[in-house]
Amino acid sequence: MSVGRRGRRRQNDDTAELNITAFMNLMVILVPFLLITAVFSRLAILELNLPGSSTEPVEPQDQVFQLEVIVRADKIEVGDRNQGLLGIYPNLDDGYDFGAVGLKLAELKERYPDKTDASILLEQDIPYDTLVQIMDTVRVSVEIEVDDDDARTLVRSDLFPDISIGDAPVLAGGA
Repeated sequence: MSVGRRGRRRQNDDTAELNITAFMNLMVILVPFLLITAVFSRLAILELNLPGSSTEPVEPQDQVFQLEVIVRADKIEVGDRNQGLLGIYPNLDDGYDFGAVGLKLAELKERYPDKTDASILLEQDIPYDTLVQIMDTVRVSVEIEVDDDDARTLVRSDLFPDISIGDAPVLAGGA
């Protein structure tokens, strides 16, 4: 019995050391490489609101300017929900005419400086990229001339930053 115990003792005394040098070398190289090649993305969140139903009856004294930008496959329409269309911008050879829409929106902002909300209404199958571009056009900051006691100054202002998104009304005739 004593011989067996000595043999077991000898096995317990000969524990192998764990060599982690190669693993540590790998980590020293791998961690900086992963940090350098990592893509850091910036997320921007834009709060959107759903527009109210345009079929609700509106009393004449409650009619205020309600900007609607309707994106169709062949044009962009800018209008007031209560008064109708204010401008139609057909597509150019290379796509939508965001520049002309931006000029019209800047003109509307000069007429309604306190207005901050707008509804963007899209037809079916309008690409997401087009939605992003029209949202940028509607929200963009512009410089507006303001008359202050015989002096004209430029004031930087957002156009319509409070954006609602919805479906465009169907054209009469199903087009």
